[in-house]
Amino acid sequence: MKILYAIQGTGNGHLSRARDIVPVLNKNHEVDLLISGSQAEVDFPFQVKYRFNGLGFIFGANGGIDLVKTYKKNYIKVLFSEINSLPVHEYDLVINDFEPVSAWACYLGGINCISISHQAAVLNKNAPQPKDTDIIGKAILKNYAPAQSKYGFHFKPYDDNIFTPVIRKQVREAVTTDNGHYTVYLPAYDDQRILKVLKLCGDTRWQVFSKHNRIKADLGNITIEPIKNDEFIASLATSNGIICGAGFETPAEAMYLRKKLLVIPMKGQYEQQCNAIALKEMGVPVLKSFKAANAGKIINWIEKDNIVEVDYPDQTEEIINKIIAGHVSNVTNFPGPSGKIYTVEKFRNHLLKKIVAHF
Repeated sequence: MKILYAIQGTGNGHLSRARDIVPVLNKNHEVDLLISGSQAEVDFPFQVKYRFNGLGFIFGANGGIDLVKTYKKNYIKVLFSEINSLPVHEYDLVINDFEPVSAWACYLGGINCISISHQAAVLNKNAPQPKDTDIIGKAILKNYAPAQSKYGFHFKPYDDNIFTPVIRKQVREAVTTDNGHYTVYLPAYDDQRILKVLKLCGDTRWQVFSKHNRIKADLGNITIEPIKNDEFIASLATSNGIICGAGFETPAEAMYLRKKLLVIPMKGQYEQQCNAIALKEMGVPVLKSFKAANAGKIINWIEKDNIVEVDYPDQTEEIINKIIAGHVSNVTNFPGPSGKIYTVEKFRNHLLKKIVAHF
C-alpha cells in the first residue's frame, strides 16, 4: 500500500515519535514522508519527499508563542499553494501527525485522512481539560489539521482510541543513572530569563538545552548548550530530574525513565494547558510561569523525591498495524465539503467559518 505520512515540524516531539513509526510503516508499505514547519532541532534520519512552510508557531522568550513573528512567518497564499500542490489523491492512505498541509489537502479533496497524534487525544471528551476552557485555543487546535479518523497518544489511555506514549527506542535503551544534575528544556523562554531563575536555586547543577544558543557555555554550576538529540537524551537519562514545558514527548520520556518532573505550560497554548491538568492529576508539580518569584517552589521540588510511576509498554508496531488494518477496506473517500475550494479568499473564509462554528 502506498502511504503518505505527514509530520508536524514545529517543535521536536512529532519528529521524535516519527523516528519509531517510520520503520514500522516501511516494513510492509511504500511510504513517502512530508514535514511542514521550521522549529525542530532533532535529526531526522529518513528521506523526506515533501518539505513545506506549513502553518507553524514561533516560540517567544517569555513563556509563550511570539504572535508577531508567527504572523510574519505564515502566509495564507503560500499555505494555500502548498495545499493545492500536494497530490494526496495518489496515495492509498494518508496518515497525519498534526500536519496542516496534508490534512487540508485531504479535507478539500474529499480524501480520508487518519490522524495519529497527541492532539487527537487532547481533544477527546474523556481526556483532562481545564475548567475554564480556552474557546479560541480549542477551536484552533480542532481545525488546525482536520481529520476524519482520529487516534491519539496521551499520558494515560483515557479512551479506546487513545494509547500510551510512543517512547523512542533510543530512550528505552538508555542507561539511567543519577549524576546529580537537573536537565532544563524551556524553548519558550530565553536564556537570560532561565539563568536569572536558576541562579536563585543555590549550587544545584543545571544542564540547560536552549533554542537560542548555538554554542555551549559553561557558567559554573550551569551549562547552556544547543539542542542535539543524543546529548539531550544522555542528559535526561543521567539526571536527577527535568524542568520542561507541558508538552507531551519530553514529560512522557522523563516519567518513563523514572525522573522527577516539573512542568511549566506555555502561555496561550491550549494543548499544554490540557497536558498540565493531566500531569497534575498524576502527581507532577506544575508552575504557571518560570520566574524569580517561583524559585522557592523549584527549590522545594529539588529537595523532594517525587517520582511518578508509569507503565508505557513498547506497542508501537502493534498500534500502527491495528490502525492501518482498520482502514484498508475504506481508504479513499469520505463525505467531504461540497466542491473543492479553488481561491485563497474562499479557503480563508471557509477556515474562519469552521473556527467560528465552535463559539
